[in-house]
Amino acid sequence: MIASSDLAPDEVDATLATIERAADDISHWQTPSLMTRFARRGGDGWQIAIGDPTLALRAALFIQARLRRDMDTTKTRIALATGDGTLPDSGDLNAAHGPVFVASGRLLTSISGNRLIAHAQGGAVDAATHLADHISVGWTQAQARAVAALLPPNAPARAEIAKSFGITRQAVNQALWSAGYPALDDALRAMEEDARK
Repeated sequence: MIASSDLAPDEVDATLATIERAADDISHWQTPSLMTRFARRGGDGWQIAIGDPTLALRAALFIQARLRRDMDTTKTRIALATGDGTLPDSGDLNAAHGPVFVASGRLLTSISGNRLIAHAQGGAVDAATHLADHISVGWTQAQARAVAALLPPNAPARAEIAKSFGITRQAVNQALWSAGYPALDDALRAMEEDARK
């Protein structure tokens, strides 16, 4: 979490609770449920492991959208890594080990400046991650609300989302367009398809 020392303890707890709820929502992106683990680390740190690494960037953007939607000004850095790692039988993510956890931890310590999301794979994957991150940092709360609703792979139709928000489908479309969602969605789908090959 960025500038967490400027936050009251209850604000830190609320932020981490938002991230934990987002992780729980991510677990329902697939049927059967997608393996998703959340763990708090230290006073203001956290980590998530998901069973489908092709969804890593989508999940990171979902977390950022949920934070902007629910907390508005709170920001967090996310270091993505895919690869081998071992979770203990207890499922305790803080006791997990392996190269993927090392890569993510090292990357997290190197992220600085305005960048919030990076990918340890480097190359084109990290470049696309950087671009997606750059787009996401400009989201308003209204844009983040629409993006968070559409990012899940099993998201409902835009008309249903509009109805649940109490606004028109055109208003949802406008929020998504101004948030850069159509281009992000195309890129995410292409990256996920390539990663599954």
